[in-house]
Amino acid sequence: MTRKSEDAGRSTIRDVAARAGVSASTVSRVLGGMYPVSSATRTRVMRAVRDLDYVADARAKAVAGVATPTLAFVLEDITGPSFALMAHGVEREATRLGHLCLVCSTEGDVQNELEFVEMMRAQRAAAVILVGGAADTAEYRDRTRRMADSLASAGSRLVLCGRPPLGPGAPVTVIEYDNEGGAYALVAHVLAQGHRRVLFLGGKSDHTTAQGRERGYLAAHRARGLEPDPDLVRHGDFTRDSGHRLMRGALKDELEFTAVVAATDMVAAGALTALHEAGVDVPGDVSLAGYDDIPFARDLHPALTTVHVPYEELGRLAVRTALGRTPENSDQHLLLGTHVVVRNSVVPPRESGGAREAASLG
Repeated sequence: MTRKSEDAGRSTIRDVAARAGVSASTVSRVLGGMYPVSSATRTRVMRAVRDLDYVADARAKAVAGVATPTLAFVLEDITGPSFALMAHGVEREATRLGHLCLVCSTEGDVQNELEFVEMMRAQRAAAVILVGGAADTAEYRDRTRRMADSLASAGSRLVLCGRPPLGPGAPVTVIEYDNEGGAYALVAHVLAQGHRRVLFLGGKSDHTTAQGRERGYLAAHRARGLEPDPDLVRHGDFTRDSGHRLMRGALKDELEFTAVVAATDMVAAGALTALHEAGVDVPGDVSLAGYDDIPFARDLHPALTTVHVPYEELGRLAVRTALGRTPENSDQHLLLGTHVVVRNSVVPPRESGGAREAASLG
């Protein structure tokens, strides 16, 4: 098919306007997200966009001398699978709404984050989406509030995805998932299988995402009248190498446990390798669970029981909500659900055995 024939079948902004019963300029305002319109009008326009599968053409805007509106997606590590899923959701929704999407990896450097946000403010980006947990300190709240105010003064919007909210009145959109609830449900499932010594391989102790998952681990025990052994809680980060290192340390210390709950699927993958290296069978000797439900979790051997987080939907919702705001909903806070995905890596414990006995026999 030629480019001309492709373009001939593509819906235009006038088609969307006609379907929605509004002017083409109103459609532009809705898709640009920079001007207030009524919620009813926005609903009609977005329904027409979906019905016609309309995608704004950035090339046409460039020819017309109109700058393409931009969204910025800021994360700590672009190689993280969960971040990649969220970025995919952001990029697809931004493209559908006619926005360019810029991605910035800060590598955990706060100064890099501040400089990038300031650059996006100067460029009048429609929204800046900050992703991932952070240390919930007074300094964090003050710094992030200043960023939110600065962006708002330029007609932009700060979106916090999986980050601590800033409190009432802050000009931000907060998109979260039930982080602690997901961990609670997962550990409750493991305990329901009969496990009582459950090793938890967590993240950094000052990281809000890691803290939420650890709270879920503790709350699930306490809801059943159990107090977990403090020695069974170990901290690292959310990487495969951290899981491998923490598991090797637990085996070296001859800890007694019959199940492992890892703070992420990547941590679980590293732990699984360490267990295999020590001759420990999963799930025969030790059960193992992760968190995130990234694509490869189902391809591990055994397939990993985990918590599903709707990362792509988080990304799409972050874009839609930030661009769909009105003066009446300037302070937005949305929460998405999580759920346990049961696969083959968690089974009831043997009457005797566990990691220490299996490793000693190996």
